[in-house]
Amino acid sequence: MNRIQAILTLDMDKIPANFQEIIKHEQEVVAKWKAEGILENLFLRHEKNGAVLIFKDIDEAKAKELMEILPLYPLRKSVEYFNLIKQF
Repeated sequence: MNRIQAILTLDMDKIPANFQEIIKHEQEVVAKWKAEGILENLFLRHEKNGAVLIFKDIDEAKAKELMEILPLYPLRKSVEYFNLIKQF
């Protein structure tokens, strides 16, 4: 089973005053992906400066396209993508 892991790191120096509003929209987007079955897991980073998303049943190009529509994407410092093969 193929998976795409996307690691989003936020630029904490760019956090706007309406950050909580952005978070609300972010949660709506990822909830939709979860309901559609393309987002398997979402982990918040311990440092509270980003998240790790595990996509399933899509390729890396589609994962990149989806990440670009996240409300937090403009606040990114970096995004890393890893193709994974789920063993169990």
